[in-house]
Amino acid sequence: MTIAESIAKVRENIAKAQANSQYAASSVLLLGVTKTQTVEKMRLAEQAGITDFGENRVQEMMSKYEEFPNINWHLIGHLQTNKVKYIIGRTVLIHSLDSIALAEEIEKRSGAAGIITNALVQLNIAEEETKSGIHEEELADFLEAMADYPHLRIQGLMTIGPHVEAPEEIRPVFAELRKLYEREKQRDLPHLDFRFLSMGMSYDYPIAVEEGANIVRVGSSIFGARN
Repeated sequence: MTIAESIAKVRENIAKAQANSQYAASSVLLLGVTKTQTVEKMRLAEQAGITDFGENRVQEMMSKYEEFPNINWHLIGHLQTNKVKYIIGRTVLIHSLDSIALAEEIEKRSGAAGIITNALVQLNIAEEETKSGIHEEELADFLEAMADYPHLRIQGLMTIGPHVEAPEEIRPVFAELRKLYEREKQRDLPHLDFRFLSMGMSYDYPIAVEEGANIVRVGSSIFGARN
């Protein structure tokens, strides 16, 4: 399939998942994950209607940033504090806020630039040692602490599903994140702006949509295998 055909197929699968579930969001953002992908492939995706790209690494995002002036950029990978200065003002959403130290650095850099930076809190629901993210029992206190950072706006939650043999095995993880999202949104803390639930990748995005994701991060199902 061409990239345009692959995007159409992913959108069709998203629509089917939305129709299948009481938890599905009415609108789902398809985020094209462009890690290791060429500028040429990315242009084809943009031409086929992708408006948002997600990069895992700051350096790779910055190498492509100027090529796509009309694209919304998302930083979806682990973000080191010493790389924050490069992306402030260049992302619509950081998906991987996972520590107070990172919040402090984003606040400092955003305050100096006179802007507000949007971010999602990354959770490690399955408590995998190889993945970043705070644990479920830390979430409430972590979100309350964000009141100290007026230049950092928390807009929701993100997780990465565990590696399993069958996508269906991931469903309990996504369902748990949805419940946490709904719980924290209902608390209605004045310094939070909950609107995004980011979960699901090429392997499991239909299940993520069925469990309430309104951002899915899809790479190989659009672009093919990584280079």
